[in-house]
Amino acid sequence: MQKKVAVVILNWNGADMMRNFLPSVLSNSEEADIIVADNGSTDDSVAMLRQEFPQVGLITLDKNYGFAEGYNKALEQIDTPYTILLNSDVEVTPQWIEPMLRYMEEHTDTAACQPKIKAEREREMFEYAGACGGFIDSLGYPFCRGRIFNTVEKDHGQYDTIVPIFWATGAALMIRTAVFKEAGGLDSRFFAHMEEIDLCWRLRSRGMKIVCIPKSVVYHVGGATLDKSNPRKTFLNFRNNLLMIYKNTESTRLKKVLRWRRILDNLAMLQMAFTGKWKDARAVCRARKEFSRIKTDFVHSRHTNMEAAKCHHFPEMISGNILWQYYIKGKHHFSQLNR
Repeated sequence: MQKKVAVVILNWNGADMMRNFLPSVLSNSEEADIIVADNGSTDDSVAMLRQEFPQVGLITLDKNYGFAEGYNKALEQIDTPYTILLNSDVEVTPQWIEPMLRYMEEHTDTAACQPKIKAEREREMFEYAGACGGFIDSLGYPFCRGRIFNTVEKDHGQYDTIVPIFWATGAALMIRTAVFKEAGGLDSRFFAHMEEIDLCWRLRSRGMKIVCIPKSVVYHVGGATLDKSNPRKTFLNFRNNLLMIYKNTESTRLKKVLRWRRILDNLAMLQMAFTGKWKDARAVCRARKEFSRIKTDFVHSRHTNMEAAKCHHFPEMISGNILWQYYIKGKHHFSQLNR
């Protein structure tokens, strides 16, 4: 009997990571087929999987396609009703799939969900990349229930309710497989970073819901493949954030949003330069130049998104600016925000 869920783990040169974390996935995911999609690894990942984890399904890609296209190519071969995109550095807990699957089965208007994500190294803390569900402000700055910018909260049950969210993290994203494919999957031009938020924005615009299911808990190492201070990550985050805004923001607001982002990105560059982060400052400058250069390549995607959109106003998108609330008003916790 075919299972309803496929857990797909994208791997690139992560043999040691999988040795550490695959056992928890295998022992706690009875409802799912476990599949590793190898993104052209040059280490011994494939040989290790075949020898040490023969029960795991294996998809081998011919090169490193990045996070976005790697998952797109892997999901072309998946036909289960639901797919969970799971990072290779995630430890899952018993019955982690069941609450998400039950909710998705009972709520057919929900396209995707995520578990509560805690830090593997500081297990009482939320994890930076997804915490307890993603939100966004009116200028396109993402944040989480449990993490705003670099302030990560301790989990003491304050967010243990199922709530609608704007985006679910790609570290542990459960999605209807058919919806993923119909929406065009992840934008491969992003390569990595922000692609799951872009996908979720498309889904929300088309009237579908996304939720966080805190009863499901996983632990994420985070930053395992690219350090948070890496200028490459800075470049991708700033460039892809601008591309995401361009693709998804309604026409009446787009010029205003991009104008404000030019000002705020320039301020971010100055702050980085004054604090000695010259490589990051240059990365932001390159990101803005790259966005201006390639923006026209995304005109068709923008037109498609606007045509398919059923709404542009979402309760999970705060009307103000998270920078103002965080840095000026000193509201560092999600529960303090004016939403």
